[in-house]
Amino acid sequence: MQSQDLVKLAEEFGSPLYVYDAEKIKSQYDRLSSAFSKVPRLRINYAVKALSNIAILQLVKSMGSNLDTVSIQEVKLGLYAGFKPDQIIYTPNGVSFEEIEEAARLGVQINIDNLSVLEHFGTKHPTVPVCIRINPHVMAGGNSNISVGHIDSKFGISIHQMPHILRIVENTKMHINGIHMHTGSDILDIEVFLYAAEILFEAANNFKELDFLDFGSGFKVPYNKADVETNIEELGKKLTKRFLAFEASYGRELTLAFEPGKFLVSEAGYFLAKVNVVKQTTSTVFAGIDSGFNHLIRPMFYGSQHYIENISNPKGKERFYTVVGYICETDTFANNRRIAEIKEGDLLCFRNAGAYCYSMSSNYNSRYKPAEVLWKDGKGILIRARETFEDLIKNQILI
Repeated sequence: MQSQDLVKLAEEFGSPLYVYDAEKIKSQYDRLSSAFSKVPRLRINYAVKALSNIAILQLVKSMGSNLDTVSIQEVKLGLYAGFKPDQIIYTPNGVSFEEIEEAARLGVQINIDNLSVLEHFGTKHPTVPVCIRINPHVMAGGNSNISVGHIDSKFGISIHQMPHILRIVENTKMHINGIHMHTGSDILDIEVFLYAAEILFEAANNFKELDFLDFGSGFKVPYNKADVETNIEELGKKLTKRFLAFEASYGRELTLAFEPGKFLVSEAGYFLAKVNVVKQTTSTVFAGIDSGFNHLIRPMFYGSQHYIENISNPKGKERFYTVVGYICETDTFANNRRIAEIKEGDLLCFRNAGAYCYSMSSNYNSRYKPAEVLWKDGKGILIRARETFEDLIKNQILI
C-alpha cells in the first residue's frame, strides 16, 4: 500500500482507522507454505486471537487456512465465517470444563494443556480425539509476557510430567491424535525452535496413533526498517528434513501443523490517527492524537515499538516527538521519536498494526472503537463500522 492510499482511506472512513492489506496477508501465507512445500501434509491454522474480524477469517479461509482458537467464542466466529468443525483446533487455558465440552459437541479438535482436565475429559469422553499441549521448557523471545514455553508458564503440561500423561491415557483409554507445543512469540534463533521440536518428537514417540504434530508459531516479524525477523526459509529446510525423517521412523503418515497469527497479519496492518494537538513543554514536544491505549495498547503493555510515519508530510524535516494519546492515563506510544515535522491535523500511520491491536482494544474512557477497512484489489472495503453511542449503551440498563 502507498501512503496516498492510506490518506484517502482516512478521508473516506475517518480516523482513527485500522487498515489491512489483503495482498500482504496472502504473500505471508504463501511464503510459509512455500518454505514447507516439501511436507506432503502441511496444515496452517491461523491464530484467530491475533485479528478476529470475520472478513479476515474469510480471507484466510480462501487461501486454504484452518483456524487456531482459544475460546468458545472464537470457535463460533470460525463456524460463522464458514469453517467446518474439522478445520478448527481449540486450545483453551484455564476455562471451565463446560466450555471444553461445548467445543467438543461442536465437533472441533480439542487441545488440552492441564493434567486434571485431561483426566476428567478422558474419563467422560474417551472416544473424543484429543491433542495434548506440551510445555517443552524452552524460552523463546526476551519478554516473559510473550514467551510461554518457559518453566514458570501457565501454558501446557510439563514435558517432565509425561509419566502422568501416559498413566491418564492408559487408565481412561482415551484417543490421543495430536501433540502440540508453543514456545511463544518473537522466535529469532531457529536453533532454539528446532531444539524444542526435538522435545516434541520425543514426546510423540509415546503415542502410537497420532495424526498430527503442531509446532505452534511465534515467528518474529520486523517492526522497523532495521529490525530482524525469523528466517522462515531456513527453518523450512531444516525442520522439513527432520520432520520427514521422524515420520519415516514413526511409521505413520503425519500432518505438520503451524498456528501463525502475527506472522500472517502483523505487517499487513496500518493504524491511522489524526494529530489533535502539538504541545511544547520545556523539554518535550508532544504530538497528541485522536486515539489512546484503548485502540492500541501494545506499546504500553508489551513495550513494543511500532514505526510511526507522518503520511501528511512524509518529506518534512525530522524532529523529535513524543506521541501520546487522549486517554486520561499515561498512554505514550513513542518517546522522543524522529518523525517528519508534525502539525495539528496531520495523519500519523503506525505500521505493523495487524496483530493484537484491534483485537486488544477497549472502550476505556467510554471511547468508541475505530472502524476497520480491508484493502483488496486496489480499493477499501469497510469490514467493521465505527462504534457509536448506541453501541456503547446497548447492553447497559438504566435503573
